[in-house]
Amino acid sequence: MHEHTPEGIRKRLNEQQPESYLREWVYGGIDGVVTTFAVVSSVIGADLSTSIILILGAANLIGDGFSMAVGCYSSTKTETDNYERLKKTEIEHIEACPDCEKEEIRQIYSLKGFSGDVLEDIVETITKDREQWIQTMMAEEYGLSKNNTSAVRAAWHTFLAFALCGAMPLIPFLFGFPHAAIFALLLSSATFFAIGAFKSIWSVKAWWWHGIETTIIGLSAAGLAFLIGYYLSMLGLGA
Repeated sequence: MHEHTPEGIRKRLNEQQPESYLREWVYGGIDGVVTTFAVVSSVIGADLSTSIILILGAANLIGDGFSMAVGCYSSTKTETDNYERLKKTEIEHIEACPDCEKEEIRQIYSLKGFSGDVLEDIVETITKDREQWIQTMMAEEYGLSKNNTSAVRAAWHTFLAFALCGAMPLIPFLFGFPHAAIFALLLSSATFFAIGAFKSIWSVKAWWWHGIETTIIGLSAAGLAFLIGYYLSMLGLGA
């Protein structure tokens, strides 16, 4: 629980929110395990050698991990660029027609139920501070707040999550474990469950529910890959 004394509230509101890359770790981690374990499962289904598993698994970790990191960079950069574009537009509107933009503020807060002198005081208070005026328009008109996330760091966190979590299904084969496929299944399932449980931070549902849900989704993808590999092998395409 937050501290709800006046001093505690003031301190919390004035604190700059730190950068968070939890989303990148969750999505990067899930995608890493799903795709790598799917590769492992398809090769096992096709009854190919351990060396093929390691080669394709490593190629997946680097290639797909880099691809996902690039996608994360592009999407984060697009969000930032879009925010800056709209902010520039609002600045131009305020400079070109301040009365028009004041009227927008007036109507925004009128729709929230304010009227009369109270409404005019709100309009005057917001528009006398240019930066506050711009930020209010960004939030109320476009539903946007400034994104402090670095596109480069978001991409790097995504790649790390993908590579570290995606390496789990390959470990038993890399170290030559007996019954490596079973250990790969257990490690992948445990990783799926851990990521799902961690994902519950953003949900009202229990951690174990998200753990089980993520595990089922991940293993279903791997099961499909195994069946594809198995049937292609039966057709003689795996030889």
